Amino acid sequence: MATNENLPPNVIKQLAKELKNLDESPPEGIKVGVNDDDFSIIYADIEGPAGTPYENGVFRMKLLLSRDFPHSPPKGYFLTKIFHPNIATNGEICVNTLKKDWNPSLGLRHILIVVRCLLIEPFPESALNEQAGKMLLENYEEYAKHARLYTGIHAKSKPKFKTGAISESTTALNVDQTNSSALNADQKITAPGAAMPVISASPSPLAPITVTRGNGQDQPAVVAPVETGVSGCAAPAAATTTTLRKEGGLAKAQADKKKIDARKKSLKRL
Repeated sequence: MATNENLPPNVIKQLAKELKNLDESPPEGIKVGVNDDDFSIIYADIEGPAGTPYENGVFRMKLLLSRDFPHSPPKGYFLTKIFHPNIATNGEICVNTLKKDWNPSLGLRHILIVVRCLLIEPFPESALNEQAGKMLLENYEEYAKHARLYTGIHAKSKPKFKTGAISESTTALNVDQTNSSALNADQKITAPGAAMPVISASPSPLAPITVTRGNGQDQPAVVAPVETGVSGCAAPAAATTTTLRKEGGLAKAQADKKKIDARKKSLKRL
């Protein structure tokens, strides 16, 4: 479940909308996933564009969002090894959209599309991988050969992100925020030190229930008789009434017998 402690609530809300939109209507060749523990890490699988040395490859990347996003751009990294002038050996992505051309109004969709376009048209003039940049300017065929080799070795198909995972995560996030708000409201309403009524667990169906109030006094609670036909549970109220009647009739018969015996003794004396 997402905690998202690294992002303010208003940014989380906007991200949830964007991620859901990306999941329901993904850009061509791009599939987005989320980190269930932290929405500040966005994952994406990018398919190598046709007609490039990256064709038939699937490249996984991530965007790291800082707490002041979107006022500052995210940092982009390729997790899949790739031979590209604008991607460093540690995976860092160099593109103007994530640097000097950044605008807070740019969304995740725009960023991901720009990164995929970088695979179509590299910029060797601002190379992070100097070998790839120099090779691209001097001998494109040699550059393409290296790029295809990396693609064949490292950019094999990745396990696909679960369909609907983003929608589930954003829904869970909204539920978590709602529950947190309700909890905070309850804490404000409940006075400090006030004790809630406590009822003993699993009381006997016929035994009186005692409720402990906040003042520490015990007060009996009235409970209606429980009727059940299950063996070992409380006897029906009707059966209890019948038993009482039988016991009353027996006592009366014994009293009458005593009276008759006393009369017989009196007659004998006469």
